[in-house]
Amino acid sequence: MMSASRTLRKAVDIEGFGVHSGKPVRLRMRPSGEGKIVFRRTDLGGAELIPAPELAETPSSTVLQGGHFRIGTVEHLLASLWAAGVGSCLIELDAEEVPVLDGSALPFVRALETAGTEELAMPRTARRIAEGFTVSDGDAWVKFEPSAGDGPESLTLSYTIVYDHPKIGRQSREVDLTWPEFAREIAPARTFGFLKDVERLRRLGLALGSSYGNTVVLSEADVVNPPLRFPDEFVRHKLLDLAGDLALLGRPLIGRVSAHKAGHRLHLEALRRLIRWGTH
Repeated sequence: MMSASRTLRKAVDIEGFGVHSGKPVRLRMRPSGEGKIVFRRTDLGGAELIPAPELAETPSSTVLQGGHFRIGTVEHLLASLWAAGVGSCLIELDAEEVPVLDGSALPFVRALETAGTEELAMPRTARRIAEGFTVSDGDAWVKFEPSAGDGPESLTLSYTIVYDHPKIGRQSREVDLTWPEFAREIAPARTFGFLKDVERLRRLGLALGSSYGNTVVLSEADVVNPPLRFPDEFVRHKLLDLAGDLALLGRPLIGRVSAHKAGHRLHLEALRRLIRWGTH
């Protein structure tokens, strides 16, 4: 399946700070006719990195490693660009981490709507899941399946999470990755974490920029900073993370991807398997 690559109509700026580094960061998305997403570290003399699964690491979010430098927490931004069909964009930032903003992808959606998008005169070939397979780790798994013979030429994502917490429990959701569905149902879902884990994470140098303003925080029995944006905001955020990790493909994907109790590490392990054997 061929589709036109898209870029931005105009540049758009975003400022915030990294959820793990805690450092301030200025980010600018620019139009590009190169036919690819490129990250550029303006604080490192313009060092550039093109997102790809083999460059991704997952200590606690998706981090791209480019030799002597890193770009962290890329998943929410990449998910937004992927859902919008933007395959050509220059992303400049002056720190090591994409800003967390409110913990969701909604600010990136709004920035893309402000910038607008337009088609480029270059085709982009979608990857199609050729055969089904599952990558598992204990009772966690990610499954890739081809579209049914009469199914749509699109990507369907589904996710199930299970937490021993009264405000989460078992949650499942399925979404077709179209721009309207993503912007309305998935992008607003914020990252979440548990109060009991905060000190341990900060001792590891993580979550230094996390706050009640960018993270849904859970105590042993409740949400510390309500209200939730959706009753099932937790599983919707997992769908957002999955979309961001799949966006490392660099082009559209056709088929169905299901995940159960997975996370960034398993997403990327399955994605690398898909690239080696599972598409045409």
